[in-house]
Amino acid sequence: MSSTIGAEVLTQGTGYGVVLGIGFVFAIIMMGLSTLQNRYTTYKISTSEEFNTASRSVKPGLIASGIVSAWTWAATLLQSSTVTYEYGLCAGYYYAAGATIQIFVMAILAVRVKQIAPYCHTFLEIVHARYGNTAHFMFATFGLVVNLIVSSMLLLGGSAVVNAFTGMNIYAANFLIPLGVCIYVILGGLRATFLCDYSHTLILMILIFYFFFWTYTKADLVGGFEGMYNLLQQASIERPVAGNQDGSYLTLKSNYGLTFMIIQITGGFGTVMLDQGYWQRAIASEARTAVRAYLMGGIAWFAVPLTFSSIMGLAAVALANNPSFPYPGGLTAAEINAGLAAPAGVVTLLGSGGAAAMLILLFMAVTSAASSEMIATSSILTFDLYQIHFNPDASPEALIRVSHIMVAVWALVMSCVASLWIGIGVSLNWLFLFSGTLFTGAVGPVIFSVVWRQQTKEAAISGALGGVVVGIIAWLTVAKTYYGELTIATTGLMYPNLAGNLGACCSGAIISAVITLIKPDNEFDWSATKRINLRAREMDRKKGTLSDSASGSAPNSPVEKEKQEIAMVDVASAKDDITIDIPAEEYAELQKSLKIATWSSLTLIFIVLFLIPIPMFLSHYVFSLNFFRGWIIICVMWLFVAAGITSILPLWESRAAIKNIFLGMVRDIFGGKARRGAIASSSTDA
Repeated sequence: MSSTIGAEVLTQGTGYGVVLGIGFVFAIIMMGLSTLQNRYTTYKISTSEEFNTASRSVKPGLIASGIVSAWTWAATLLQSSTVTYEYGLCAGYYYAAGATIQIFVMAILAVRVKQIAPYCHTFLEIVHARYGNTAHFMFATFGLVVNLIVSSMLLLGGSAVVNAFTGMNIYAANFLIPLGVCIYVILGGLRATFLCDYSHTLILMILIFYFFFWTYTKADLVGGFEGMYNLLQQASIERPVAGNQDGSYLTLKSNYGLTFMIIQITGGFGTVMLDQGYWQRAIASEARTAVRAYLMGGIAWFAVPLTFSSIMGLAAVALANNPSFPYPGGLTAAEINAGLAAPAGVVTLLGSGGAAAMLILLFMAVTSAASSEMIATSSILTFDLYQIHFNPDASPEALIRVSHIMVAVWALVMSCVASLWIGIGVSLNWLFLFSGTLFTGAVGPVIFSVVWRQQTKEAAISGALGGVVVGIIAWLTVAKTYYGELTIATTGLMYPNLAGNLGACCSGAIISAVITLIKPDNEFDWSATKRINLRAREMDRKKGTLSDSASGSAPNSPVEKEKQEIAMVDVASAKDDITIDIPAEEYAELQKSLKIATWSSLTLIFIVLFLIPIPMFLSHYVFSLNFFRGWIIICVMWLFVAAGITSILPLWESRAAIKNIFLGMVRDIFGGKARRGAIASSSTDA
């Protein structure tokens, strides 16, 4: 483990205070929000549909904010700055571009889910409806592996920074960070994670703006845009970057940077397409706004690693030889692998105050993404394992109870696995680069399961397993061939992981496509996926009837109401009588949304992957001072757009609900006083 004593500018008490205090503050806030939601809205968190899918009614601004929050891991801030420290300014762009296109692709898949399985809880339910138990169990394993690696990476990065800044025991941090998150997820369900995502993203934006304006307008060590440019030019002379044009930190012509982007693209497809958290947002969104939500989320998230790495990643490069830099002579390989470039830059520029801000920023990133992982994994364990394989007729109370238990179990599991990585010497950087080799073979088959009617069960299973085998063979072969030995160090280098990630991702899709083309399934018509969760479909249809019959009677509890709704559904007859086809008008609207999503996503992918970086890479251009200044200004302007999408738009969209809650509280407060006065008056008269 790397030595972090150089950045230890806060006390252990501060570390424990942030980890425990902020977590429990959010838990208390969540209790209050859940109470308001239950009291003043029609959405009750004690129902299983609301807990796991937010009643499929979340507006696009809040979905976009949730996407930014869920995709902003500790690794987003730490790793983007680390690769910037290693490869220069280009790496922040390559990090952002390589991990944004998956969100754009999810815009397409979000519409497809609304078309083929509008009432599903998880993408794995689609796999089960198409291919049966064997394929379902295998892809559920892939999904859980992704959730496990992502969850442990969150803690790996977060605990490393807490340990670096405060000296807090790194194993204690691994177990205490998820504690508050676990509590507020159990209290509030999926909608709670969206509300906390919003608050986390708001704090994230404020702190990144603070770091930007301090670094480029106030910091004497930097000296503004011109000072930063000159320091980076000097760093290029003293520590030239291998594979970059003229060894410069100020160019997009970077061989290793471009290689990193390819790894980021393939690995990112695995961590998005196989992570239930991203499908959960598609399921929770309103059908007519799902595309807008994902496109806005991708555009907004792009600005986060791009801007943050252009601040703290470049600051760490520029100030590595400054006497104030906490690691004399620059970061060692172990400190780079631990993701300490951004913390080092923050401490150099802002001292203990900056360290506290960075600690809060990283804690927000870790806890918001962790909440998404907890609710996503809980959905898989509850609906794809418990309900499908153990208790198909589970009651709403049982589903809620199991969901709560699984959230708590997952908090413990992710803590144990993160501690295991630390114990065996696996760094955040190693795990980040390698992870795609392990699971991206399943990406092609999963996408085909949603968009390709003819894919067969054999093709899906063979593609996923074959991809893993090819990826691991390529990874180990390249490591042995290039470096002569197989160690944690050699298997964590760039070229072995490029081979492993590309081999797994491409071969999985190719194997599945070839087998399907040889013997396609020409009989499948999506009716099986449309029948997923008939109970919820019929409950929606019966709500009007239930409301009419219940008028004038005493209100039931949410769970009793859900039971009453379920009792009205004759499941036996439903299999034959319920109309599973989407109404013609709604289907036409979804088809239109699908076309918009496809063309918009392809256009944005072309811009960020080809139109901007490739000409600059091929021209071998090294930034001038004016170009550098313009680049940084565009980054921060993009961040302002992102802040508008994630912080202002959700409030505007929810203005009616906020008004109703406020008026309801006023009525309760002042109406209660009036009633108490009337009771007191009548008692006096008597």
